[in-house]
Amino acid sequence: MPRHAIPLETVWVSIPEDGLEAYEAAFGAACDTVGFFRDHDTGIWRVEGVKQVGIKDAELAAAIALAAAVSGVSAPLERAATEADGWLARTYASFPEQLIGERFAVRGTHLTGPAAPNRITLTLDAGLAFGTGEHGSTRGCLVALETAARRRPRRILDMGTGSGILAMAAAKLLRRPVLATDIEPWAVRVARENAELNGVAHLVRARLADGWRDPFVRAGGPYDLVFANILARPLCLMAKDLAANLAPGGTAILAGLLASQARWVLSAHRRQGLRLERMLPQGKWTTLVIRR
Repeated sequence: MPRHAIPLETVWVSIPEDGLEAYEAAFGAACDTVGFFRDHDTGIWRVEGVKQVGIKDAELAAAIALAAAVSGVSAPLERAATEADGWLARTYASFPEQLIGERFAVRGTHLTGPAAPNRITLTLDAGLAFGTGEHGSTRGCLVALETAARRRPRRILDMGTGSGILAMAAAKLLRRPVLATDIEPWAVRVARENAELNGVAHLVRARLADGWRDPFVRAGGPYDLVFANILARPLCLMAKDLAANLAPGGTAILAGLLASQARWVLSAHRRQGLRLERMLPQGKWTTLVIRR
């Protein structure tokens, strides 16, 4: 008996790092699993997903067109028949344990050896690679969290949670409840599953929400700590709402922006009375730590 009633295919694009986050999100909208792999000689990233042949083709085409418009990076979509085991083997090989900052270790569910000592371990499914800590924006947020945690924030929001990695990191480090929101139902489901896997389901509340427009999100504030690992343009558009919902002395960790976009995003938030505390470069990506 075949393993799949409908055959699988691998779809992929080859892009520079500037387009990685947008295309990663695009593939997540239509594929069952998403991965990304860097050619260390050329610096080119291959973003790929596995999906059933003929399923969600229109959604994928629309998402890729949006990714190209948002990132300014265009790339042809390529397809090939695939065996699921081969794709997973390649994904596992590209996702070893990652040590981030001084406090965190990120490891896939496929790893069986002992976890790194004296670190907070975040376990994620390597077959769903968005928000696994390999991307510079996620790494920057985790490093920023180490410092922000010293203020012992009580009300915490992770907006655009994706895999839930930042919400889980804050919950494990601070032992505080975290509201994790996303506009994608599949991301909310994955964040819930990961919170349970990591033993913080009682602390991480994953909820479908359209940013600050959601009354539940606004009602939970003002927040002492906000993560917004999104993209530069929506970060700028949400600056006024962030300032209105950030507690006095509160910290916001903003990411998903290229180094060339950092000043633009920072200016939007300074106009709302927020000030820069730290700027953390991670390759071509930059994380901003701002305070009210």
